[in-house]
Amino acid sequence: MANPHRGEVALSLDGTEHTMRLSLNALVELEQVLGEQSLLALVERFEENRFSAADLITLLAAGLRGGGWDGDRDLLGKSKIEGGVLQAAKTAGELLKVTFGPANA
Repeated sequence: MANPHRGEVALSLDGTEHTMRLSLNALVELEQVLGEQSLLALVERFEENRFSAADLITLLAAGLRGGGWDGDRDLLGKSKIEGGVLQAAKTAGELLKVTFGPANA
């Protein structure tokens, strides 16, 4: 079960709930793959809705791996996300919020 106080968010893939977490390794991966020079720029990109479907998959895959999942972006792209694309985007936003938001959020 995901614990938002630890920076965790749940995402259901193919009927199985997974815990996502943006570990330091996941954040490094995001900066590199998405080509951002800072964590602030990365967060702003999503806050300002300047992200693509590929960016969304990259963020979710990094969060899933940070939570212990051993898949990759290709596998995630082939998986059924409960709630579809809209839920995936909402969950990605929640992941950023619990990672970078105020401690009491």
